[in-house]
Amino acid sequence: MNTVKLYEKDQYLKHCKAKLVDVTESGKDFILVLDQTIFFPTGGGQSCDKGKINDFEVSDVYEKEGIIFHKVRCNDSNIVWNIGDEVCCEIDWEHRFLNMQRHCGEHILSGIFYREYGGVNRGFHMGDSYMTIDINLEENPAITVLTWEMAERAEQLANQVIWSNAPVVIRHFETNQEAADLPLRKALTIDKDISIVCVGDTENPADCVACCGTHPSTAGQVGLVKILRLENYKGMFRIYCEAGSRAMEIFNTYHHIITKLNNKYSANSEDLLDKMAVQEEKTKALRNQFHLLRQSIIKERIQALSIDLEALKTSSDQTAIIAKEYNDMALDDLLTIGRALTSQLTKLLAIISRTDNTVLLFSDGKIDCGKLVKENAAIYQGKGGGNNTNARAIFPKNDFIDTFIDLLEKHLR
Repeated sequence: MNTVKLYEKDQYLKHCKAKLVDVTESGKDFILVLDQTIFFPTGGGQSCDKGKINDFEVSDVYEKEGIIFHKVRCNDSNIVWNIGDEVCCEIDWEHRFLNMQRHCGEHILSGIFYREYGGVNRGFHMGDSYMTIDINLEENPAITVLTWEMAERAEQLANQVIWSNAPVVIRHFETNQEAADLPLRKALTIDKDISIVCVGDTENPADCVACCGTHPSTAGQVGLVKILRLENYKGMFRIYCEAGSRAMEIFNTYHHIITKLNNKYSANSEDLLDKMAVQEEKTKALRNQFHLLRQSIIKERIQALSIDLEALKTSSDQTAIIAKEYNDMALDDLLTIGRALTSQLTKLLAIISRTDNTVLLFSDGKIDCGKLVKENAAIYQGKGGGNNTNARAIFPKNDFIDTFIDLLEKHLR
């Protein structure tokens, strides 16, 4: 026997008693079937209700062939469910009412897109963070693109419907013939057990469409509809939007962000973007100056080190490693310096950055830098790698750098 859907008769019902018709154990969960329920199952783009049955959390609700199944998590292994027992059902009203606000808000917005632009809703998803509506402009060939200005107009018109507190009437029909005379936004695709949601006057509604979801009794309870983003999607236009208290939460988040930015830039909402643009130009100029200065320093150090390398070729220095330490430069810049000098090298060049606990090795290729790191760095808890002309070794502390260099010196002599 089909489950009696109490939420269709009264969407504001928060508690009810029901009889247990069937129970199936599934791991730590129990799947309960009741003779009647206030729990809305997942369907029509709307998530299922949350709540409790006999104080046990309901984690999922779904419907198959007219029967509604309630998944209940029971941590008490001694719990016994007996068919015929009376159980107490309680829905999470905050979650239910938010779903009612969001779903009705989507209906109103979809109705406006259809009425104003011939946009047909070809997909709807009510996610945890936002809702999406996929609009196809198939009913009005004269309109080929949905602009942000058009979306803003639709949003304004949708909110006018909400602020008018238009009635939201849900009517149930046994057959589609009974509902055929209504001004439906979409043609019916089901033959029986049909629910039609109509927002506003039945003769000229803001929206009228088949829907199995839960909705408030008046549009004013939706509170607010807000379009967040618009993008092209598979030849259609995807609308990211929110409604109800979730829209208010998003607005509050945006407001806090803008307030912080206003304080940071000593601005107000009217001149914030201008002041940010000025700051971006200043930052861009500083970046350019920094880049030029950085390149100049790299060039100077390459030249200075090149002179030292040439001098070593004619000196009596018997060391196997040339060690240079730079603690005021980024590793990428030190790599640039080392790579620029490999053709001049007759010994191993070790560039040290104690700031990064790192040793960079360079050679002309006759000494395999990568092999040296692979075979010796781990002795001092170092990690790294490279190729025959350059490699890097990173150590957990600076003391290991000196012992690593000493080891390489002894190894290469």
